[in-house]
Amino acid sequence: MSAEIVFQRRENPEKLIENRVSVAGENAELSIYDTYFPARQVALSSSHVLHCCMITGRKIMHGATEGACEFHRGESFILAPDQPVYIDFPDARADAPTTCMTVEIRKSLVQQVCDRLNVDEPRDPALEHWQYAPRALHVSHGQETQGLLERLLRLFCDDHPDRDALIDLALNELVMRMLRTQSRKILIEENSHGGPARHGLDAALRWIRNNLAVPLDCEQLAREACMSRAHLYRQFKNELGCTPGEYQQRLRLESARERLRRQSASVTEICFDLGFKSLSHFTRCFKAYSGLPPSRYRAHYHGQNNDTPPTPESPTRPRADLPLARFKP
Repeated sequence: MSAEIVFQRRENPEKLIENRVSVAGENAELSIYDTYFPARQVALSSSHVLHCCMITGRKIMHGATEGACEFHRGESFILAPDQPVYIDFPDARADAPTTCMTVEIRKSLVQQVCDRLNVDEPRDPALEHWQYAPRALHVSHGQETQGLLERLLRLFCDDHPDRDALIDLALNELVMRMLRTQSRKILIEENSHGGPARHGLDAALRWIRNNLAVPLDCEQLAREACMSRAHLYRQFKNELGCTPGEYQQRLRLESARERLRRQSASVTEICFDLGFKSLSHFTRCFKAYSGLPPSRYRAHYHGQNNDTPPTPESPTRPRADLPLARFKP
């Protein structure tokens, strides 16, 4: 199906709630959903792994995660096979529809990628091998994943003779990113629970979490993990995609966000309680992570202004050349 046909079908919707235009590939199917009026509890599920990304507007997702969660542009929401989710569309309008793109990926392709990673990039023996965990995953994604999704949309609507091969290459990359993101999320979630450390990396993560305001001592951290400093850094990069210092910074900023939402402590108190050395440095780091300075983030959360903070690691403004917005040929 060409880009022109996709555009025409979207311009002449058959339904006003979750109007779907789909394009099939050999191992996946890409769909664009447009919703033109507010709606509640609209069901969605698939027999395959379903990777969803917002294009415009927002959704409120129920049933797949613990409690309802808002789904915005710059985020991925991934459903396991046969896992239902129920969606609210609070902001959809005829002149500003809520739009989402989904990619249904065959379970066999996901398993092929797991098998390849276990051969080419095996995990540390103390950790589980690469495998897909059939559970919902809601995460922010960066520019690289956003660009990959845009590339998939173009490829699905292309008539290139190598179309299917190029789609499979992009799907392999998307699945690899999904597996790495999921393994990191599971590792961090398990680390936040009580009980003894299960392996060296778990011990290091726990030490950072329990000593969040303390300046990071990499030698002490290596001793806690019972491994050399070099091996510890490799473990962090391989499993979490960051250094120990970057991981500590992320936890500090997440804690700051939570305190700004839940506590009445001043921004200055939160800054120094979390180990930042200066208020100006904390403000710069927080704005880069959350999209707004701390005081405006708190005001936004409590409904005192109309700022819309970008999600962590997501674009801070719409790109003028974004093909997902209306996808005109």
